[in-house]
Formats: sequence, C-alpha cells, structure tokens
Amino acid sequence: MGAIQLNKVEKWFGDLQVIKGIDLDIREGEFVIFVGPSGCGKSTLLRLISGLEETSRGTIEIDSKDVTALPPSGRGLSMVFQSYALYPHMSVRENVGFGLKTAGVPKAEIDNKVNAAAEVLKLDDYLDRRPKALSGGQRQRVAIGRAIVREPSAFLFDEPLSNLDAALRVEMRFEVARLHKSLGTTMIYVTHDQVEAMTLADKIVVLQAGRIEQVGSPRELYERPDNLFVAQFIGSPKMNVMPCSIEGDQFSLQGHGGGHYPHAGSSQQPVKLGIRPEHMTIVGEGEGHCSGTVEVAEYLGADTFLYVALDGLETILVRISGADTIEEGARIGLKFDETRMHFFDAEDRAIR
Repeated sequence: MGAIQLNKVEKWFGDLQVIKGIDLDIREGEFVIFVGPSGCGKSTLLRLISGLEETSRGTIEIDSKDVTALPPSGRGLSMVFQSYALYPHMSVRENVGFGLKTAGVPKAEIDNKVNAAAEVLKLDDYLDRRPKALSGGQRQRVAIGRAIVREPSAFLFDEPLSNLDAALRVEMRFEVARLHKSLGTTMIYVTHDQVEAMTLADKIVVLQAGRIEQVGSPRELYERPDNLFVAQFIGSPKMNVMPCSIEGDQFSLQGHGGGHYPHAGSSQQPVKLGIRPEHMTIVGEGEGHCSGTVEVAEYLGADTFLYVALDGLETILVRISGADTIEEGARIGLKFDETRMHFFDAEDRAIR
C-alpha cells in the first residue's frame, strides 16, 4: 500500500500555470522529498496529491486507483502541516484521537491506537498534558501522532519543521527518519531546506517553476546533477561556477591555468566549470588551477569557509578543515580535484 503515480499533472490558477505536466512514480514505502526554491510549486503539488487542491489536468493514482476526482477523505492519506493546529483545551491524548472520535471509532480502539502512536513517538509521559505544556518538537510529534492513528497508506508532510529552531530541527529530523524506518509507510515531504532533503530522503524530486528538474537519490543528485540549477541547489555550501574555455582535451580559466578536459569527444561545448567548495585544496600562489586573495575566513569549528577573490574572476567559496589557519588577505593557489569537476554548456546542461 502507498504507491503513488502522477501522470501529466497540471495545475492552473486562472491563466497562471503553476504545475506544468508532471510525471512521477513513488514506490510503496519510499521516503520522497520535494525540494526547490520558494514558488517552485512543491507545496501545491503536495496539495494536489492530498486532494486539497483540484487537479486541472492529468491523473493521480494511489495503489493503481485513480483518485483524481476524490476528496481528501477518500484518498487514504494523512497530512502533517507546518502549523501544529492542536486544540489548546484538549490533552495530548484527546488531540491525537480526535479524528477517530469524530469518525465514530469505538473508544477502546481509539485508546489502543493512541497508546501505540504515543509509544512510537515517545509521547507516553505527555498524554495527559495540554499543548501549552509541551515544547515545539513535542507539539509537532503530537501532530504526527494524530496522522499515525489513521493508519494511512501514505504520510504527507508540508514543511513540518520550519517553525522549529535549529537544534529542534536536527532532533526532529532524527525523529522523522526513525518513524519512517519503524512504520515503513510511504512518506512525501516538502521542504525548502536541501539539508533536510539530503539527510532524510530515499529519493529527492528537485522542482523549479512548476517542473521537475531531476529525480534521484541524494548521492546521485550531489555527484551527477543534470544541470546547473540542480548542481547549485543540492549541496551546502553551493557549487562554485566559473567561465571556462576548451582547446582539444584541455580546459582553461580566464587568466588562470587549466587541466585535462574529460569530455573531449562530446558534441556539447562547455562554457562553465563547476567545483564544490570541498573539492579544492590550497597550494602555493601561482600553482594549481587558479590563484586569488582570501577576503573573509569564517571559522565554524570543524570547518573553515574561505571567500577567495580570484584574479579576474568572481569570489568563490573554499571549504577547508577547521584545524587549518589561513589569514585574511593571504594570497593562495587552489588545486581542483579533477575527478570531481562538472562542466555545463550554454543551456546549463551538464556535459558527461
């Protein structure tokens, strides 16, 4: 249970098309994350799957059944929102079981399901408290518990951690990952935070302007992005990009050195080179692939981020060990890991 298929799904608001012909297969038990910048359509797509928004064109199937015209209550899904939306005058027990009570489920069955959900979410000691006596993370677990007791075929999460502070987000990421492992139920999760996507997902769907840019595992998207948008969206800090030129099987950077170009037989002509901050090492000035001046050094403990103004090019970001000390104003050279470079053509497509 929980396989979901989208076939040429579109969503129009009047003359404005926000979802542009999406095809997507989600397998039973997968943890799939929709990620992308604000306004890309990820929350709208989730609401189409849930039935909270009407599909303009195309079909949505759940377990091979066309549910496009069904209301949310007929789709067998549970949704967890950014807002906890808990009833302040009810206890945790009452909040978790409220949906079952309104559906006429017998009290004994409600108690069994609430207790089982509380055990999974470690809410046993809080069942008689009211929401005001809980932390933000505990309140979000109550909201998740309310979804669990319905025993849905899939869970839908709409940016559930965005209201939490940084420490609680890390804690709740672990809780959500543990929940998926224990339940084995299909989960679709929307976030603008690519760190959440990388740490939680079996499969990431990268969206931009209502279209899917790429679908793949976190490792696939990080190591083999299809285009410049995905390359810079996935990975933190984002990939550095600089103009390059090619002559035979050699690439060069404007005013700097170069190296071996691995795609000499491709018909695509590269115009940009991408290299992630962690895939460069510091060498002496005039050595390596390029040289520049350290403008800012951000010490973060385990890592230090260097903002390096390249001669004749833009400032790029370099990630080094926090144990290394580089002074601001220092002149350095940078050597790229040539096995981890990315090249893009004039249309921002990756060259492989």
